[in-house]
Amino acid sequence: MQLEQAIKDQLKTYLSLLEREVSFSLSLGEDEKSRELKSFIEQIVAMDDRLSITETDRELKPSFAINSADIQERVIFAGVPLGHEFSSFVLALLQVAGRAPKISGADVARIKSISEAHDFETFVSLSCHNCPEVVQSLNIMAVLNPKIRHTMIEGSTFKDLAEAREVMAVPQVFEAGESIMGGRMVLAEILDQLAGKQSSEDLSKVEPFDVLVVGGGPAGASAAIYAARKGIRTGLVAKTIGGQVNETLGIENLIATPYIEGPKLAEALKTHMDEYDIQLIDREEAVKLERIEGEEYPIHIELSSGAVLRSKTLVIATGARWRLINIPGETEFKTKGVAYCPHCDGPLFKDKKVAVIGGGNSGVEAALDLAGICSEVHVLEFLPQLKADQVLQERLREQANVTIHTNAQTLAIEGSTKVERLRFKDRVTGEEQSLDLSGVFILIGLMPNTEWLDGTLELSKMKEIVADPRCQTSMKGVFAAGDCSTTAYKQIIISMGTGATAALSAFDDLIRMG
Repeated sequence: MQLEQAIKDQLKTYLSLLEREVSFSLSLGEDEKSRELKSFIEQIVAMDDRLSITETDRELKPSFAINSADIQERVIFAGVPLGHEFSSFVLALLQVAGRAPKISGADVARIKSISEAHDFETFVSLSCHNCPEVVQSLNIMAVLNPKIRHTMIEGSTFKDLAEAREVMAVPQVFEAGESIMGGRMVLAEILDQLAGKQSSEDLSKVEPFDVLVVGGGPAGASAAIYAARKGIRTGLVAKTIGGQVNETLGIENLIATPYIEGPKLAEALKTHMDEYDIQLIDREEAVKLERIEGEEYPIHIELSSGAVLRSKTLVIATGARWRLINIPGETEFKTKGVAYCPHCDGPLFKDKKVAVIGGGNSGVEAALDLAGICSEVHVLEFLPQLKADQVLQERLREQANVTIHTNAQTLAIEGSTKVERLRFKDRVTGEEQSLDLSGVFILIGLMPNTEWLDGTLELSKMKEIVADPRCQTSMKGVFAAGDCSTTAYKQIIISMGTGATAALSAFDDLIRMG
């Protein structure tokens, strides 16, 4: 394989940052994948005299470890780390070569305090935009703690191993052959799972806020930035920064930004918030809202930890999540054939038969992606016709391996230990049909994250928070923005706009309060 010149140019800049010599320990077979990996490493080694190659015999072939004088066989890549994992490779190379990871001192201390030995394996696909976060976090842990080893396993290179482990969603982390973690996780969440949740400060003693924002997606970040720019005390509570944006592969309709990937936008949101005096309370969720009249800070928000935060005004921007169809087998086979992200999990179903439930834009786009990977794709739509844009429908009908089923009521997803079939009923004839398949991708829209507000605020029949043009809700001093509200369209740029509107409306209220 030949690296593109753009990649080589990018690497030259990074290689100048190496602080010590590094060797790549290769374990190769006689197959084409081994030849590709060897060529990949040889081209990189040729770019800097501080890099070298050794050979060893590892169970996983092809694979390579990134080694230095004091870090041996702790950071391993099984398969060529291109695509989204190229950044994981570059960061691991720099960190093994002496560059300090960009994490907090508290996280460094937590990693070094882990006394048990761990040997992690993370299955990824190179098109998965959620995988690098997990791979990079575990690599950092392996660099900083000599008792930890981590191997990234590229699923399509080790297809038989992935099937033997029944890997049907990525990222998926194994230890001693058993799955221990799955899905997108940040370093702090991984440390919580391995070392126990860190005892945080007593949040109930946190000084009250002028504006408190609940939610860390585009709407929440926008609200927090606009509030902080007014010079008022601003806080933001979020489980993760970025929200649903982290699940988005490519964003091409954010004005003045022709293309950006979701995780990169999430990073940019965090970086922008860091420019202002915003108190971030992460890895927490709001579970209860109460307004107590007569108090200077009447808005009370109870968190999942039991702590209570107080504020004069509140902006709710909790976003939305993938809507479930609530049929037998959906939750039982999640990560065992039931999936929601074709970009991440699609490559695991290469040459297999799958179904996509949902005939809107998301569903049809997923079917188009999967048509290039899978042997057969069945699209099921409940209504008499697809709801996607006409141009997408036309492209879908051009695919020889795609079958469209309209008026299809999904009844059950069935199997033993993984998905084996899908049952549905024709709503016109009443006839039941069964499809033997390996995967079911569910894309039927979003569900607002508002359950915790039921009975407290006025909600629409779709469970969205009812908000007026100022983003004012049914409770005084409480505003709603983004996908959790009744704003007409669920778009990132609109969420940012409503977040700004909500913050400015809250500031207007504060002025009137004096």
